[in-house]
Amino acid sequence: MPCAYDVTETAWIPLPDGRRLAARLWLPQVDGPVPAILEYLPYRRRDGTAPRDETTHTVFASEGYACIRVDIAGSGDSEGRFDDEYSEQELSDGEAILAWIAAQDWCDGNIGMIGISWGGFNGLQLAYRRPEALKAVVSVASTADRYADDIHYMGGCLLSDNANWGAQMFAYQSRPADPLNRADWREDWIARMQNMPFMAADWLRHQTRDGQWQHGSVCEDWSAITAPVLAITGWADAYVNTPSALAANLTAPTKALVGPWEHRYAHIAKIDPADFHGEVLTWFDQHLRGQDSGAADLPDYRVYMQEHFNPSQQNKPRRGRWVAEAQWPSPNVTDRVMHLGPQGLQAEPASGEQRISNPATLGQESGYFCAGMRFDNELPGDQSGDDALSACFDTAPLAAPLEILGRPRLRVEFSVDRPVAQLVARLCDLSPEGVSQRISFRPLNLTHRDSHTAPEMLVPGQRYSAVVELNECAHHLRAGHQLRLALSTSYWPIVWPAPQAAEVTLHLEGCTLTLPQRQVAAEIAPQNPGAPRAYPTLQSEVLRAASGTSERTTRADGTLMLDTFDDYGKARDPYHGMVVGSHVTMHYAIHPDDPASAVFASDWNFTFEREDWQVSIDTENKMTCDTDNFHLWRRVTARE
Repeated sequence: MPCAYDVTETAWIPLPDGRRLAARLWLPQVDGPVPAILEYLPYRRRDGTAPRDETTHTVFASEGYACIRVDIAGSGDSEGRFDDEYSEQELSDGEAILAWIAAQDWCDGNIGMIGISWGGFNGLQLAYRRPEALKAVVSVASTADRYADDIHYMGGCLLSDNANWGAQMFAYQSRPADPLNRADWREDWIARMQNMPFMAADWLRHQTRDGQWQHGSVCEDWSAITAPVLAITGWADAYVNTPSALAANLTAPTKALVGPWEHRYAHIAKIDPADFHGEVLTWFDQHLRGQDSGAADLPDYRVYMQEHFNPSQQNKPRRGRWVAEAQWPSPNVTDRVMHLGPQGLQAEPASGEQRISNPATLGQESGYFCAGMRFDNELPGDQSGDDALSACFDTAPLAAPLEILGRPRLRVEFSVDRPVAQLVARLCDLSPEGVSQRISFRPLNLTHRDSHTAPEMLVPGQRYSAVVELNECAHHLRAGHQLRLALSTSYWPIVWPAPQAAEVTLHLEGCTLTLPQRQVAAEIAPQNPGAPRAYPTLQSEVLRAASGTSERTTRADGTLMLDTFDDYGKARDPYHGMVVGSHVTMHYAIHPDDPASAVFASDWNFTFEREDWQVSIDTENKMTCDTDNFHLWRRVTARE
């Protein structure tokens, strides 16, 4: 029977140095202390995540858990200064928060952390530090390796989202505290803006896997995490590699779940929503309450095995089925080696050369790096246009179905004509009608072929070898379809290009594609999440509806431009009356013959209103480059 709960809009958590962090509490009306669930973010509990929080913590509180949503220092109403994502300050403050929660008379000392993206990251990172009260974690769309699998770099290549995310955080952290909670809100607001780190530039100063990225990467010592971890993501999300990696490497009890979802909690996903609450409650009932909830008996790895579904950039339902592996790595997954040859992907080694060179504009159907952040128009579409500009290696039409589960590996022997070059691998499902659906992809900065900590420039004409481990995938190719490996030297706008157009020559006798082929005699019950249960939603007064557009145009000189507009709407909060509106524009441009012409720009707007209080923030950001340098510029205009 669901229980009633009380909501404290603002509670203050004292820190050892005198700062206070602002929190929202949902406390069950029960006798005696209960386990607690913490979510710890910089995204503002009063307005930023309030709609989502209403769908999660209310449900968990009605099931008898105390829920705490805390603003990171320098964000929302919390005191102090924000310094960087996952900083030592953030994590040490997190330990103090956990100790404070455990000491409250409404908490029984057993705390779980939950979060998607940022909150999924710091849940793992705090578990790595082993605070006594943290007994379990649910980590959604997170990473175990901040250099290899975040929004900054991939395969040693700079992602354009490094600048995009820096622009978004610049706008987010320029927002003021609520005057209802902070009498010093104006002075604090000005100080926040004056002391704002230039995050996009700071991250760009660390282009190799140095201490900046080793800090907070739990893969540095898998054995450090002893709290049980439930790791969740979706195939439409950018963060697909972590659940399987955690299941394979953690010594603590760990389960992995990957659905078809984009970068959202599964119950509010646009793509095939599912019962996220049930997964969380099963996990925490087992590891916070000590109940036999069935969590221990779950298969190690539950995945949505996708099939070809005529891709588009809109959030549409997927085609596939749920499968499960009792243990991970699984004996049902074995390597199947294919060779790159003149006839495509073939069983026997081949010889000869394949030259790869393409316009800098290749990648127009790549989609938005992290689907789920925009209003829509963000998924990878039909890849056939990009395939036509790539070097493609196809199988013959399959006589029998082929199932892949894991991370495909491409080994290449190559030479180049430039000292810096990229190689981008895409694995696609080609239908008999010629529609190409992306299964997985991964770029590699070829100067990082041997090391992400000490890259080496390439000598034109010299022969090298490298391995590209593509991103995790689960895909069923039907009989009659073809598997395609498409290779290119760029992938705009997801990957920021190399400084000069390069030609990569493959020496085919040393080139192989290794597939993690899944073959099972009999499927086990996948115990897949069911349909979403009923949950409350924030009953805001909508004053401007959300909307979004994307437009691709070409200038007279051939420069290709992508312009997007996402209006997140404007609404009045039913609890405290604040009216918040926001929108963002993004601009990408590049000339097909000049990688150094790449441009990214992003402008954000926020407005906040309540009775006689109105403020607005406009942020502008731009990144360009030449063959030797990156150029970053930003401005904030704040009005009261």
